[in-house]
Amino acid sequence: MSVLGLSERSRDIFRQIVQTYLDTGDPVGSRTISRADSIGVSPATVRNVMADLEEAGLLLAPHTSAGRVPTDLGLRLFVDGMMEVGNLTQAEREAIKGKCLTSGRQMEDVLSDATRALSGLSRCASLVMVPRQEMAVRHIEFVPVSDARALVVMVAEDGSVENRLIEVPAGLPPSALVQATNFLNTRLAGRPLEEAMSNVQQELKLRESELDALSSKVVESGLAVWGGGDNAAGTLIVSGHSNLLENVQATEDLERLKQLFDELERKKDLIKLMELAKDGRGVRLFIGAENNLFSLSGSSLVVSPYMNGANKIVGVIGVIGPTRINYARIVPMVDYTAQVVSRIL
Repeated sequence: MSVLGLSERSRDIFRQIVQTYLDTGDPVGSRTISRADSIGVSPATVRNVMADLEEAGLLLAPHTSAGRVPTDLGLRLFVDGMMEVGNLTQAEREAIKGKCLTSGRQMEDVLSDATRALSGLSRCASLVMVPRQEMAVRHIEFVPVSDARALVVMVAEDGSVENRLIEVPAGLPPSALVQATNFLNTRLAGRPLEEAMSNVQQELKLRESELDALSSKVVESGLAVWGGGDNAAGTLIVSGHSNLLENVQATEDLERLKQLFDELERKKDLIKLMELAKDGRGVRLFIGAENNLFSLSGSSLVVSPYMNGANKIVGVIGVIGPTRINYARIVPMVDYTAQVVSRIL
């Protein structure tokens, strides 16, 4: 449903219900709405409109109250078509900039401080996806472990070692692994992994390398496992869990919060969700059951991508909390923080 599908009276009443719910977190009754200066109709009229809105799937009645609350669909309609986004105060802008603008520090430190500023101002939990750092390679080697598997060992310039298992053609001769090892060391050693991998993949694609078919398969498998590893998307930092405890009002709220904490622990799923926000610029909202990750906890995620000095999107920063968060205030807050981080980077 779109806003255009509602009458003017229905829009006004619906807007008032959602705004009241976001302000209080409580189900909203017809008498409360009828007393609002902008409405000016009787409680009976409000009840009739609320019944229509409930039938349209925009409101629901919690079993413990005669009032109504917006559904996830209703919140989406409100956010996309009715919400008036507020402006940050100068003090809020200065608080965000003051946390982020600290020269001579690691990028991860700046991003951690940015999330702390967001969680403090929003009174929600905040999160940031830190991009995987460019790693220069010292040495790479393929080691046979069985008839159809090999271990890829990569040593970085800082001395760290990572191992990954790959599938190889059954009966692969040892010479093919040696050839693959020599081929990659010639092209990767001393260079950032992502940049060098791109060049090697292009060389293989154009069939310009001197590798035979078996060694080429080994190289392709090795590149694939490093390009799509567990840390390919980056690291997730979450701050301000305790803020979510401030407005817990009932056992049901506590159960939803426990579920959200469980979801925050499953960082892999959150990283996948935040990767979606890197597809375009600007703030994105994921409300409640719109995403399977939040279907049980009834949570919303407000995120915006940030860029590096080359104007390339490299990560995502945002806020997570209950669906009744103050979207009009948090959307510009997340947007401004992403802009500040982008300028620093």
